[in-house]
Amino acid sequence: MQKFRFPTWLDRLLPVVGGLLAFGALYVGGMLFVGASPWTIDVGYQPTQPVPFSHALHAGKLKMDCRYCHNTVDRAAFAAVPSTATCIKCHRGADENGTITTTAVRSKSPKLLPVRESYASGNSVLWVKIHDLPDYAYFNHSAHVRRGVACVSCHGRIDKMEEVQQKKPLSMAWCLECHRNPEPNLRPPELVTQMDWTPPEGQSAEAIGAEIKKNLHIQTKENCSTCHR
Repeated sequence: MQKFRFPTWLDRLLPVVGGLLAFGALYVGGMLFVGASPWTIDVGYQPTQPVPFSHALHAGKLKMDCRYCHNTVDRAAFAAVPSTATCIKCHRGADENGTITTTAVRSKSPKLLPVRESYASGNSVLWVKIHDLPDYAYFNHSAHVRRGVACVSCHGRIDKMEEVQQKKPLSMAWCLECHRNPEPNLRPPELVTQMDWTPPEGQSAEAIGAEIKKNLHIQTKENCSTCHR
């Protein structure tokens, strides 16, 4: 009886299979690492920024609207990080064309040196991103903001933070919790940037949210391709 022998081409295939398995293990491990990293779900993540910008002063005390700096939040997927030109309008007394005017706020403050250097060199200020979702998760700011999901629902009371920190876990379970029951997080779209908004006396946030959900035809269907494209 002839002894069975594996074909010789199988010897060349084994390293390929082993390489694919190793790559798959690294890929899955990498996805788990990124998905569970502090930059993704660590509540309390608070990196040091190149400029000590105080949201408590600008958004809180001065009542600046979020959209003055993050001017694409209601019309694009990403909330734009303000350009140096936006800062310079106040802190060097320059108008929209860059012409120096007589009005300036703390134009010689040492804390604003990176801003002045950025304006002079044309290089961007290297802000550190805080609310950073994994690349495999798609999030559209305008789709939420224009339907009444307030900034505070995801970012917390930014107007009370000297240094911004991550307040919510940004996990898939956290997102699904809102998608399945959005009413408590909905308010009139024109009030999404009003951090201290509360329902009028005699009304509940859930009742107002339910009416907004109905009027804006907000769907709560769960479809994987909505976030994972």
